[in-house]
Amino acid sequence: MGAFCSALVLEQLPTIIAQPPRSLVALPFEDSFTLMCEAKGNPIPVFWWTKDGQDFNPYRESSLIKYNNSGSFVIPNTKDLAKYQGRYRCYASNKLGTAISEEADFTVPSAPKFPKEKIEPIVVNEGDSVVLECNPPKGIPPFQLYWMTIGLQHIEQNERVSMGLNGNLYFSNTVQKDSRRDYCCFASFPRIRTIVQKNAVPVVVIPCMLNSSSHANDRGLGRKPNFLVPSGDHSQTYLVKDEELELECISEGLPTPTIEWTKVGEKLPKRTNIKNYGKLLTISKVKEEDSGKYACKAKNSFGEAVHHFHVAVEEPPHWVKEPTRSQVVTIGSDVRIECRAGGRPQPVLTWRKNGQPFHSDGNTISLHRAQPNDTAVYQCEASNRHGSLLATANIMVMNYPPLILTQDYLEYATVRGKSVTMDCQVFSSPPANINWKKEDPEGLLEGERFSFSQNGSLQIHTSAMEDIGKYVCFVTNSEGTSTISAELYIKDPTRITTPPQDLKIKRGSTAELVCQAEYDQSLSRELEILWQKDGREIYFNYTDDSGYYNDEGILQIINVSHSDKGLYTCIAKTPLDQDSASARLTVLDVPDSSVQLTLSDQRDRSVRLQWVSPRDHNSPITEYIIEYEESHWEPGTWRVLLRVSGNQNSAPLSLYGHIDYQFRITAVNSIGTGPPSKPSERYKTPPAAPDRNPENVEIKGHLPHQMDITWEPLMPIEHNGPGLEYQLSYRQLGVEQSWSEQIMKRHSFVVKDTPTFVPYEVKIQARNQHGWAPEPRVLIGYSGEDLPLLAPEHVSADILNSTAVRVSWSPVPPSRLRGRLGGYSVHWWRTLSLLTSKEVPAEKKLLTLSGNRSLAVVPELKPFTEYRLTVSVFNGRGSGPSSRPLTFRTPQGVPGKPPILRATNPQGDSITLVWAPPLEANGILTGYRLHYQIINNTMNVDGLYTVNIDGPDTTQWVLHDLTKDSQYKFSLSACTLAGCGPAVSEDGGTALVSRDSVGFWLFILLSLICRAACQSRCLCSARGKQSFSEIRVTLFSVCDGIRKISEDINTSRIFHIIEGLKPAYVDNSSLFEEVFQTKGEDERAENLMSSRSWIVGIMCALALLTLAVLIACFVTRNHAGKYAVKEKEEVRIDLESHSVNEESSCEYSDNDEKPLRSSLYSLERYVKGDSSSLDSSVEEGCRFNEDGSFIGEYTSHKQRASM
Repeated sequence: MGAFCSALVLEQLPTIIAQPPRSLVALPFEDSFTLMCEAKGNPIPVFWWTKDGQDFNPYRESSLIKYNNSGSFVIPNTKDLAKYQGRYRCYASNKLGTAISEEADFTVPSAPKFPKEKIEPIVVNEGDSVVLECNPPKGIPPFQLYWMTIGLQHIEQNERVSMGLNGNLYFSNTVQKDSRRDYCCFASFPRIRTIVQKNAVPVVVIPCMLNSSSHANDRGLGRKPNFLVPSGDHSQTYLVKDEELELECISEGLPTPTIEWTKVGEKLPKRTNIKNYGKLLTISKVKEEDSGKYACKAKNSFGEAVHHFHVAVEEPPHWVKEPTRSQVVTIGSDVRIECRAGGRPQPVLTWRKNGQPFHSDGNTISLHRAQPNDTAVYQCEASNRHGSLLATANIMVMNYPPLILTQDYLEYATVRGKSVTMDCQVFSSPPANINWKKEDPEGLLEGERFSFSQNGSLQIHTSAMEDIGKYVCFVTNSEGTSTISAELYIKDPTRITTPPQDLKIKRGSTAELVCQAEYDQSLSRELEILWQKDGREIYFNYTDDSGYYNDEGILQIINVSHSDKGLYTCIAKTPLDQDSASARLTVLDVPDSSVQLTLSDQRDRSVRLQWVSPRDHNSPITEYIIEYEESHWEPGTWRVLLRVSGNQNSAPLSLYGHIDYQFRITAVNSIGTGPPSKPSERYKTPPAAPDRNPENVEIKGHLPHQMDITWEPLMPIEHNGPGLEYQLSYRQLGVEQSWSEQIMKRHSFVVKDTPTFVPYEVKIQARNQHGWAPEPRVLIGYSGEDLPLLAPEHVSADILNSTAVRVSWSPVPPSRLRGRLGGYSVHWWRTLSLLTSKEVPAEKKLLTLSGNRSLAVVPELKPFTEYRLTVSVFNGRGSGPSSRPLTFRTPQGVPGKPPILRATNPQGDSITLVWAPPLEANGILTGYRLHYQIINNTMNVDGLYTVNIDGPDTTQWVLHDLTKDSQYKFSLSACTLAGCGPAVSEDGGTALVSRDSVGFWLFILLSLICRAACQSRCLCSARGKQSFSEIRVTLFSVCDGIRKISEDINTSRIFHIIEGLKPAYVDNSSLFEEVFQTKGEDERAENLMSSRSWIVGIMCALALLTLAVLIACFVTRNHAGKYAVKEKEEVRIDLESHSVNEESSCEYSDNDEKPLRSSLYSLERYVKGDSSSLDSSVEEGCRFNEDGSFIGEYTSHKQRASM
C-alpha cells in the first residue's frame, strides 16, 4: 500500500485525455451539443477555454450546462444558439504546466433559402448556348441539386443538356423545344431534412429557318466547341489522398460537341469512371501516382477545344517522428524534444510551452542543464492547407528515489511449460537499477529461460515445477532503494482427453458431443467447458425452447435442424490456460424437392421429363419417384408412374392416350423420401385404341350346366379413349365351329345350359371409339361340375405295425368324376377294444389326399384295436359316394411306461421294489423287465443286471444278494408279446433307515394304498421322546362296512402290504377313525399303575365316539346322491411338513393341498393324467383294473381309511 500512497502524492503535469471533435455541426433536430475536455494531473488541473482566440468562460454563460471537476460543457439547442458558433480550444493547467486541446469548429447552420427575386426570361436564338444558374444556398453538406419543372418532372438531360457540379444547367446549343417558363432548381439537404426551390427561370428560344445539324453544316451556321466549364485552357486541382477526383468539362458548340478524356503521357487509371454523358471524369480513392496532367478535348465538325487539368494529390500532415509524450529527467541533464512531420505541401511547425507560443528554430527544442523550472507541457503543431496535428510532450525535471508501482506480495500462477511475467514497475529519477532474486539457496536467475525487460519485469520461459517459490525485486538509484516480493505457483496444464468426434445425425433428433478434460485440481472450481459454433460462442439459457444444453462437458443439441450444422469447438478453460478440440456436425435429412420440371421431346404417347437435382442434405440421392395425376378419372390423386436411379435428371415417360397429365418428382435417399416437387405443366395425349386386352380371365362352373366367366377390367387410365367395351367370344372345344359373341361393359358373364364339365374356348377383346385392342389369345375352360357318380373299388388294407396301416384302392374312372379331380378322402373309426372286448363309440377321423392317388398310410392308430375304413373321391363340386366299409385289426404294441416305481424296505442286502401297471397296456401284459446297477461315490454306474419278472399281476419284487450300504439305480419296463416298453427309473439303497422315519414312510404308503383300494382316511400319531416298537393298521371299507385290523408290524420294517382288498363303492358317506398308540418298553412298567385310572375314561370315550361315527355314517349315506361324483382334486402331500418330530402327529385328509415332492412327483402326474379313466372308474364303482393291481384305481375319487 505504501507504493500506491506515494503514487498519489507524486506531482504530474496535466494531460488532455478527452477533447472535442474537430468539427461539430449543430443540427436542428438535436437537443444539445457537447464540447468535451477532460484532463489528468497532480495537482488536479483547472480548465479554461478560448473562442476564436479570445478567452471564453463557460461559467459566465447561464444557458450552458457545466460539470464539476471537468472542463466539458453542453450547449443547449435554444434560439440563441447561433451566438456560440466559433472555434474553441480547451486549456488544462496546474502548477507544473498547461496542456491544450486541438481546435474544435462549432458550426450553427442557418436554414438554407434561395433569395426571393424576379427572374427575367432568358431569350436566345435557336442554336445558341445558354446557362441557367442555380446558385444554391449554403447548407450542411452533403446536399443534392435537381432541375425540375413546376410539376416536379425532371428536366431531360443528355449530351446537349446537362447539369454541372455547381448546379448550373448547361445547354450546349438550344432548340425550339427548350422554350418553357418553369425551369426550377431544387436543393436537398438530407441531414436537416430540407428541400428548397429557386424561382422558375423562363427560357425563350427564337426559332430560325434552319435548325438541324445538317443544315447548319451546309449553310455555315455552326460553330466549333468552346468550354463553358472550366474557363481557360488549363487549371490546377488539389486534393487529398483517398479522396475522389472529379474533373468536369462542359462545352458549347453547334452541332453538339463530344468529349474525350486522356492523361498526358499515361493511360487513364483503371479506377476511372466517365459520367454525365462524358462530361465528368472521376477516380475513386486517388493515390500519388494519380497525380499528373489530364486533358479534356471537345470536338465537332467545326473544330475542337482542349483544356488541361494539372492534378496534384496531396496529404494532410502526419507525424514522421512524434515527440515522446512524457519524460522524467534529472536536474542538470540535457533534454531534447524532436518533432518531425510530413505532408504535401510540407507542414509548418509551431511550438508552444504551457499553451503559449514558444520560439524555436526548426523541429527541435533543446534544454541544457535542465532545472525544475523547465518542467512544462510542450506542444508541437504541424499544419498545411489540408489540416493540422498537435503533439504534446510532458517534461518533468526532478530527482526522486525509486517508487515501485507494482503491488507487494503478489501471487502469480502459470501452467507448466508456459511463460510467466512478474512485474516490478518503477518510477524514479534518475533511472533505477532493477534486480530479481529467488529466495532459496540457489537463488540465481540465470540461463536462457530467464529474461528481464526494460520496465523491470522478470520473464520465466518454459516454466517448470522447480520454479515454484518466492521472488524478490530490488530497485536502487542515487536517491534510495526499494523492494517487493512475489510468489510463483506452477499448475498442471489443462488438456482435453476426450475430444468431440465428427457426427452425422438426422434432422429432428438429438445430437451429443462429448468433451472431457483433465486439469490442475486446485483450479477445479474455475474450470469452464465452453462451446463455440463456427467460431462464435454458444450461450446457454436452459429454457424449454433452448436448443443447446451443456452438462459436464456434454453438449446436447435438441431437435437438430439444418442451421445446426457446422464446426463445434470445445474449449476447456481455466484462468491460466485453455485447450480446444473441434468436431464437425453434419445434418442428414431427406432431399429437398426437385425444381424446374420441364417437358421435352413431346410425342403422342411419350414425353421426356427433365428436372434439376435438389440438395441431398449430405446423403446421396438413390432414387427418383415420378408420379402422375390426371384430371378426368381421379383428379387430385397422385400415382407412381416410374422410378429412376438417383444419378439421373431426366427420364422418358410412356403415356396412355386421351389423358390430361401433370407430373411431379420425389427424391429418395438413405434417410427417407423428400417432399414432392411442384407439379409440371399439363400435357394431354390424343385418344387411341386400347393397348391391351383384359387379363386374369377366370372360367369356372359354380353350378352344373353353366359356365361363369370373369376377368380383370382395364383401369380407367388404360381406356385410351371414350366408349370402352368388351367383346366376349366362346365355343365348345371340338364341337362348335362358330363363336358365340357378347358385347358388354361389365367384366363378367354367365353361359347357361351347358353340358356338365366340357371344355370351351374363350377369348375377350377390348375396344373403344377409336378401335380394337390387339387380337386376344384363346383360353380353354370348363363348364360347371357335378358330384362324382362312383365310389372307389377294391379297397384293401395292409397292416404296417400296431399304429399304422396302408390302404389301397382302384381309382374312379374320369368319365364318372363329372368334374376336375380334387383327390380322395379316407375315413376311419374305432369299433372295438381287443383288450377289453368292449365296443368303442365311433369317432371318425379324416385323411384327405390331393390329386390322383390310389394309396395312403393311415397313422396314429391304437394297438390291439378293431377299426373300420371307407374311401371316397371328390371334385370341385363335392365328394362322391363312399366305398363299402373295410374292417381291420391292429396287432399288439409295446406297453407304456409304468407310472410309478418305488424302492422300499431297504435291508442290509435286499430291497423291495413296488410299482403300478402302465396306463396304456397296448396289448396283453406278459410281465416286466427289471434292470439295476450299483452307483459308486462318483455317481458312475457299474455293471448292469437284468431280471425278467413273469406275471402281469406282479406289482412288487424283492431283490436279494445286494451290496450292503450301497446305492442302486433301478429301471422297470412292462412287456407284451410285441416287446417291452419304455422304462421308469428309481434310485435306492441298502443303507439302514432310522426308526424315527418309520411312521413317515408308512404314512406315505398307506396313503397310496388307501387311495387305490377305497376312499378312506388314514391317521397316524406319535408322542415325543418315545420310539415306535410296533404298529397296527385298521382299515374300514365304505363298500361293505367291514373293518380289518392288521397284525402287529415291527417298526424295523418301513413297508407293509395289505392284500385282498376289493374296490369300494365310492360314495364318501362316512369316516371311521381309530388311533392306536404304542410305547417304549422302558416306559410301560413305570406308567402301568397310573394308566389303570384312565382305562374306564378311555372306554367311555370310545363308546361315545363310536356312537357319533355311526350317526354320521347314517346321515351321510342318506345324502350320498348329492355328492359330485366327477369331483377331481389333486393329491398333494408336503413331506417336509409331515416329518415325525417330538410331540407331533401326522394326518392325511382330502383337504391337504401341499405338493407331493421328490419321488412322489410321478404319482401326482399320473393322478392328473387321464380324465377318461376317472369317469370310467366312477361308472364301475370300486373295481380293480384288468391287471388286478391295487394301484389301478389311482384316479378314482378319494377314499378314506384309518390307521
